[in-house]
Amino acid sequence: MALAYESLVPSAYRSEFIAKVVAISNRLGINPNWLMIVIKFESAGTFSPSVKNPGSEAYGLIQFTNAGISGLGGVTLAQLKAMDAVTQLDWVEKYLTPYKGKMTDLYNLYLAVFAPAYIGRPDAQKVYASPSAAYSANAALDTNKDGVITVGEIKQVITRYIPAGYDAGTLLPPTSTIVPIAAVIAVLLFLFFILKRP
Repeated sequence: MALAYESLVPSAYRSEFIAKVVAISNRLGINPNWLMIVIKFESAGTFSPSVKNPGSEAYGLIQFTNAGISGLGGVTLAQLKAMDAVTQLDWVEKYLTPYKGKMTDLYNLYLAVFAPAYIGRPDAQKVYASPSAAYSANAALDTNKDGVITVGEIKQVITRYIPAGYDAGTLLPPTSTIVPIAAVIAVLLFLFFILKRP
């Protein structure tokens, strides 16, 4: 089974990009489909390292900001924007590494990208409120338009980006290790008949 939104990654670097997403996800202990969903959402479906949020300074695969990259060893937004997508994935990993073990589902992975202080918080938790620059840049996440963005509303929006057949909260093994259902059934039937013998 292909990774979520794999077909949207530009063909010029798709195979290398997908391989690196899988490798990074394995090191971080997350489902690579979650990372693909987050990148699809943050990059507006472009998987481009230079895409910019029209409402803020944010750039790239996970919409890096100056505040967000302040602890990443001196890299600048200009440098990130100039990178190719595969190289920028290295910085996605560096950004996410401090949250390893906390990204237990798609939602907490997204919160690690969007607002790390709110990882694991309840749905009613307020994240941004109007008037503020942070609220204005992310007003689309205010699903009930009450001037407050909550953790629950962020989850609602991200849920819309989960393709059919993919999961937000179950760590799936790599595709190559998934045992075909027919093989499982065959083994169960074999055991049933063996155990049934006198």
